[in-house]
Amino acid sequence: MISIYEVQETIRMISEANLDVRTITMGISLLDCADNSPEAFCAKVYDKIVRKAEHLVRVGDDISREYGIPVVNKRVSVTPVAIAAAGCKCGDYVEIARTLDRAASTIGINFIGGFSALVQKGLTPEDGKLMDSIPPALALTERVCSSLNVASTRSGINVNAVNRAARIIKDTAALTSGRNSDGCTKFVVFCNAVDDNPFMAGAFHGVGEGDASINVGVSGPGVVKSALESVRGADFETLCETVKRTAFKITRVGQLVAQEAARRLHIPFGVIDLSLAPTPSIGDSVAEILQEMGLEQPGAPGTTAAIAILNDSVKKGGVMASSYVGGLSGAFIPVSEDHGMIEAVQAGALSLEKLEAMSCVCSVGLDMIAIPGDTPVDTISGIIMDEMAIGMINNKTTAVRIIPAAGKKIGDMAEFGGLMGASPVMEANKFSCADFVRRGGRIPAPIHSFRN
Repeated sequence: MISIYEVQETIRMISEANLDVRTITMGISLLDCADNSPEAFCAKVYDKIVRKAEHLVRVGDDISREYGIPVVNKRVSVTPVAIAAAGCKCGDYVEIARTLDRAASTIGINFIGGFSALVQKGLTPEDGKLMDSIPPALALTERVCSSLNVASTRSGINVNAVNRAARIIKDTAALTSGRNSDGCTKFVVFCNAVDDNPFMAGAFHGVGEGDASINVGVSGPGVVKSALESVRGADFETLCETVKRTAFKITRVGQLVAQEAARRLHIPFGVIDLSLAPTPSIGDSVAEILQEMGLEQPGAPGTTAAIAILNDSVKKGGVMASSYVGGLSGAFIPVSEDHGMIEAVQAGALSLEKLEAMSCVCSVGLDMIAIPGDTPVDTISGIIMDEMAIGMINNKTTAVRIIPAAGKKIGDMAEFGGLMGASPVMEANKFSCADFVRRGGRIPAPIHSFRN
């Protein structure tokens, strides 16, 4: 039984601490849309997305209104396009991206993910076509998000794919230079990408998934901060227990919304992703949680330990609340989307290298970080390789979403708008790694990957 106190507590979480269901994301398989004709393939893709997700926004809004729980975003993820369009005889995939964007506009969602390729061990010709299409696709569409999985614990790091990803980032930045290179905010490079991630920009519908599924992402950094205020100065056991209990309650809210959305849409429930994902709003910050834990600023000594405690406690609480916790589930540390992280960068407390260290123990990696627009492509390759190595060795998902903001220098602000926020341009290490990254080939999988 749910007590009246627990009901009142949930209401306070929503009204006073920014608890929300960040997204209901419908995953849709495009494998049955395969066709040799580009026109026929695009028509099938559009029709299936609109047919499956035509009621997604309305259902999300109805649930939000009936239960009083904010459901902020409604999104769709699809089968990686490089796989779904493999039999399509087309020169590039830009028109497919336009089709995805048109379908997203028709059903009223804010993002659609899956303009993606899985290239951790090698590239097919179709993968290459998709990768070449990413910069113009992101420049010409509004809602399409793209990702590449270039590394995994079982496969190692595909350095050739890393170098191409770095060039994609530079080209996308150039093509969207008039918008502070915001095309890069919709592109993510992964190690160990997961099949059921509901969060953009890295969401796609994995090939092991069913025809469709409902995945829900819940976020509540303000709720965790509020809970920790009540145990200020207590020992670490109390701190961890408080985060776990709070994460349990947050996840139960997501479970309710996910099951109800799945029932109304007649689509199987997939997973709950419990992630402390911040927004630019005051009171919705992971950085503020770290400060409540006792750090003057994120980046101070002890930050990596603090984020490790937070991430682990969130996961422990979440898995007790639902049998299907998945996605990325953990604490996110994007810069542009967290006003506290922005302030830490501006204060000189937080560097790119410290963020990399934090990514060893949190979800997911170097996220929404602006760097000078003239940063060499080899340096971007090196940054990606470092983050991929962390994921590969630690058998965890890591990612890079970095924006070389055209015309911007260290200390400038790059404005992206909406949920993407704004980021101070951070310094990237100026020493060259060109001879290293240009070796090419593939870095072998680590010895502990052999688990058969």
